[in-house]
Amino acid sequence: MARTITVTGMSCEGCEQNVEDALQALDGVAQVSADHEAESVELDTEGGVEDEEIHAAIEDAGYDVA
Repeated sequence: MARTITVTGMSCEGCEQNVEDALQALDGVAQVSADHEAESVELDTEGGVEDEEIHAAIEDAGYDVA
């Protein structure tokens, strides 16, 4: 399932990598692409990943879900 999430607080490619790493560590996340300029994260999941888990991973990495 493809989805796009608005993420604020990313300011560079390092931030993008932090968010991508945090999300790729979740079971069921197949692909992740973060874009700090667009303030968005696009991800594909293979079921079993709840929005709450995704949001928590982003927030634990130090960014905000809008």
